[in-house]
Amino acid sequence: MNVEEAIRSRKSVRAFTDRTVPQETIERILKLSQQAPSGTNTQPWHTYVCTGAVKNAIATDVCDLFDQGKAEKYEDYDYYPSNWKDIHRDRRRGVGWSLYGLLGIQKGDRERTMIQAKRNYKFFDAPVGMFFTMDAYLGKGSWSDVGLYMQTVMLAARGEGLHTCPQAAWISFQEPIFRHLNIPDDQVLVSGMALGYEDTNAIENTLVSDREDVANVVQYIGFEPADT
Repeated sequence: MNVEEAIRSRKSVRAFTDRTVPQETIERILKLSQQAPSGTNTQPWHTYVCTGAVKNAIATDVCDLFDQGKAEKYEDYDYYPSNWKDIHRDRRRGVGWSLYGLLGIQKGDRERTMIQAKRNYKFFDAPVGMFFTMDAYLGKGSWSDVGLYMQTVMLAARGEGLHTCPQAAWISFQEPIFRHLNIPDDQVLVSGMALGYEDTNAIENTLVSDREDVANVVQYIGFEPADT
């Protein structure tokens, strides 16, 4: 698979099979991902990979907190804003309702909405869960670096025939993650990620999220007009 194929085929998969991912495959992905760029080569990321009993324990504890309504707020971690500008709010709502539409979840059906949201905390049944952290004292540049690393992980996973789903949803339930994975208190959680083989029979995996037209996000400055 070439780079363009990996980029075009990468998507957020929300239903995985129970097929095991060998540890040596994950090791190849993460070894390759160490080639990700970072400002002044700081390589600020830490990666925690879990499966089996530990992954299930995290899922159980977080699902219990979810059921009790004990989610922490994204803004408490300076992660997402409490109020979004219309353009970003509309994009978020658009992908959400596209997903719910595929699943037959009607607007206002709180019960089914909550059931689907809870699947985040089961890694969408993926056999492997990953968590990415960085040292808490680092700033915005290092958050960007970890994002570059995560993207490299996702593309390297495609090269192995695997799929992923990056999951900011874990930000709201950090205590069980840190406890079960023995993550030091001087680190901060950047994101979780599900890793495994796509369930190609799951309708939610047919979701194609909209992308803004390039003309609306890119500006070219200083280029000479093309010859005619």
